[in-house]
Amino acid sequence: MYETTFLVNASLDDHQIQATIAKVQETIENNGGQIKAVEKIGRKRLAYPINKKNNGFFVSIEFLSAGNVVNQLNRFYQFEENVLRFLNVIVDKNILKARQPSPAQAGNP
Repeated sequence: MYETTFLVNASLDDHQIQATIAKVQETIENNGGQIKAVEKIGRKRLAYPINKKNNGFFVSIEFLSAGNVVNQLNRFYQFEENVLRFLNVIVDKNILKARQPSPAQAGNP
């Protein structure tokens, strides 16, 4: 399981931001990946300016795939001018277990 987190230029229209997110999802799926979760964190103020931008739209996507998808994503991010920063990581199996509610917690409202 992999996770990619990226920062889109927040000065774009919502439609343009959604189109950029869709391109990332297409890149994952076209290279044999399977998307498990998409979390659109939203617009946030940056701690420091990136390319003279003070705000960014944060997105995190969890996906299953072979390692070649990560290489394709890196290539996509480098050429996509609307993506300010990105990070791809392998999600540890222990973290996945910790995210799942235990049977006792699942039954409690």
